[in-house]
Amino acid sequence: MKPYSRAERISGEIQYAITELLSKKMQDPRIEMVTISGVNLSSDLRVADIYIAVFGDKKRIKDALNGFKKSKGFIKKSIAPKLGLKYMPELRFFHDDTFDKAAKMDELIKSASTGPSDEQDS
Repeated sequence: MKPYSRAERISGEIQYAITELLSKKMQDPRIEMVTISGVNLSSDLRVADIYIAVFGDKKRIKDALNGFKKSKGFIKKSIAPKLGLKYMPELRFFHDDTFDKAAKMDELIKSASTGPSDEQDS
C-alpha cells in the first residue's frame, strides 16, 4: 500500500508551486506577507482548498482573501504546467486561523501560570 495518496502528493505540489509563485511573480500588495499553510485536495482532484495564514487584523485578512480570489485565474494558469494534470482543480482560498488560536492559547497559559503566583506573593 502506498504511504501517500495521489491527492496528498499533488496537494504538496500545489502548495509549493503557489508559494514559489508568491515569492517570484505576484506583486499584489494585498497578498504580501502571506503564508500558504496548507492545501487539501479532493480525492477526485477537482477542488483544492488552500489555507492562508495572514498576520494582521480582520481587514488585512479580508483584503488578502480578496487578492487571492481576484488572482485565481493567474495562479491557475501559472501553476498548471508544473502540475501536469489533465484538469486543473478549482482553487478555493480560506483563512487559516490556527496561528491565531495558538497565540490565544499561549496567552491564556501565560496568564494562568502567572496569575495565582502573583496573588500568593501579596
